Amino acid sequence: MICTNLTTIKEKIIVAAHGCNRDPDDVRLVAVSKKMEVDLIQQACDCGQTLFGENYLQEAKGKINQLDKKLKWHFIGHLQSNKARHAAELFQVIETVDRLKIARLLDKYAGELGKKLEVLIQVNIAGEQQKAGISPEKIRELLTNTSDLINLQVRGLMMIPPFSSTPEKNRHWFRKVKQLSVDLAQEELFHKNESVELSMGMSGDFTVAIEEGATLIRVGTAIFGPRPN
Repeated sequence: MICTNLTTIKEKIIVAAHGCNRDPDDVRLVAVSKKMEVDLIQQACDCGQTLFGENYLQEAKGKINQLDKKLKWHFIGHLQSNKARHAAELFQVIETVDRLKIARLLDKYAGELGKKLEVLIQVNIAGEQQKAGISPEKIRELLTNTSDLINLQVRGLMMIPPFSSTPEKNRHWFRKVKQLSVDLAQEELFHKNESVELSMGMSGDFTVAIEEGATLIRVGTAIFGPRPN
């Protein structure tokens, strides 16, 4: 089932990318494996998937230690200050940086580990009180204040749109984040302003996100099926 699901998703990525004159290779699939058992993740690995996303550090640590060291891992959950050291150790990319304190801690621990840590800034594009992320109005200040952190590479933006059962309704939010990334890149506020990462789109709306510029899509249930409670 997992192999079939991955094939279906990759076919949809190709169709969506070609439909908006993009190279499908510019879109990477993050398989969201939170709450999934190691054997299911291994099945995805056996089908060629190498990039995974986890929300919870303790859960992720056990999985990462059991699976192939060549796999790549993105942290996509809310990051608490007291977990920053472990996050810097375990993950290649932290997608949910939303405040200067976390950025500075990650920079410190990455330096101690002798690594360059890629991060994305999580944007709360719709100003939802129940969601993490920095407001669009404050993101320039955050990016300016992180510009001297030598062990962090701020590669782009991550967002979660307001819940909607209709994927098309999220197009507006994806488009706003894309435009924000363009504006910030023109001000040279990212590590690589010519290739800014945009992590947006999940199982129900990733094709729309691709059409609006996503370079990373975070897909879980469409790969693994419903998560256990």
